[in-house]
Amino acid sequence: MSDQFSSLPDWLSRGIEDLFPFSKALSQDQDQNLALKLSEASRINRPLRVKLGIDPTGSDIHLGHSIIFRKLRAFQDAGHTAVLIIGDFTARIGDPTGKSKTRVQLSSEEIKTNSKTYLEQLGFGKPKNLSLLDFETKGRIEIRRNSEWLKNFDMSKIIDLLSKSTVGQMLAKEEFANRYSSGTSIALHEFLYPLLQGYDSVAVEADIELGGVDQKFNVAIGRDIQRHFLQKPQFGLLLPILVGLDGVQKMSKTLDNTVGLSEDALSMYSKLEKVPDSQVLNYLTLLTDCDLSTLSNDPRELQKFMALTVTAKFHGLSSAKIAQSDSSNLVLGAQNKAEEVPELSIAKIQFPVKAFYLLSSLGLCSSSSEARRKIQGGGVRLNGEKIIDPNFQFLEHKDLVGKILQLGKKVFRRLSM
Repeated sequence: MSDQFSSLPDWLSRGIEDLFPFSKALSQDQDQNLALKLSEASRINRPLRVKLGIDPTGSDIHLGHSIIFRKLRAFQDAGHTAVLIIGDFTARIGDPTGKSKTRVQLSSEEIKTNSKTYLEQLGFGKPKNLSLLDFETKGRIEIRRNSEWLKNFDMSKIIDLLSKSTVGQMLAKEEFANRYSSGTSIALHEFLYPLLQGYDSVAVEADIELGGVDQKFNVAIGRDIQRHFLQKPQFGLLLPILVGLDGVQKMSKTLDNTVGLSEDALSMYSKLEKVPDSQVLNYLTLLTDCDLSTLSNDPRELQKFMALTVTAKFHGLSSAKIAQSDSSNLVLGAQNKAEEVPELSIAKIQFPVKAFYLLSSLGLCSSSSEARRKIQGGGVRLNGEKIIDPNFQFLEHKDLVGKILQLGKKVFRRLSM
């Protein structure tokens, strides 16, 4: 934690990358001093409204996304109101942040399906002790969809919004600047995205907006638009981007270096146990509440502790401990000692089947060529025995049922009918 945020309570300061406005002189103006605003909110018993907008442009939430939801939960547990905005309208445009070209526009049905999946992964319908967000305690969360206010915008409102920004401001956004300088097209509707999501802050009267460090432009636009509509501008609180399992690039499904929130305990633990030593402390800081001053100095023990602690957050301590034991047994080749290996049905596989086709048909590899590469690279085992020929044929279901298929040291599946 940076010393500059030491005036904030520990639950808030942990893991913060940026906060604005922020005055090192600790201004006595609560609109410039978040610590003072929190204190005043407590004194008058007025929960702050903490906005987090998510565009349901995919189906899965991974641990990298969870950092920001954990901070939102911390605000909930401190008595404040999480305002979770499902960007069902803005998802039709798609956030241009981090994109080198115009995003493909989603259908209404895709957005609806993804929204439901997101909420399920965040714990909607579950007790608060088993969910990432608190959907249970009255007054702690509002779930809003920005189509509520954006779908009825008329042209005069859109023109009004557009007048609050300039082409120069938009081209100051890194992604737009890069695309403009390289000659890559920028569709005009993409300039609308920051303005529309900024208006969300007006619609819900946000006191604070959470975002990743890559969202500073969008959060700042929200402050500008609130001023225009005579609201007090929100604080922007930004969280870091989690480095993926490769230890180098940001966690991203595209880069295949993620841990999904919906993954089973064994898969989650097995992946986390292999996180590079250089990132273990970062994972513990951003993904857990453990006391960092009490941690082991032994890198391997720290790695296992992190994997166990994070897995327990999503699956409970008992399941996490079983996953830890199973992972050890499976890597050592003791398949008979593994207790809870996720099952994968082969009922729909047509036999005889070649090994490479089996992997791709079961969805364990994205393509037949990837399956061939994994087998030829020595990363595929069946009950501990390495499969070395991609064209090896399994003749009947009984050749596979009950056996454990392993990809690398992170993926294990017990094959069943």
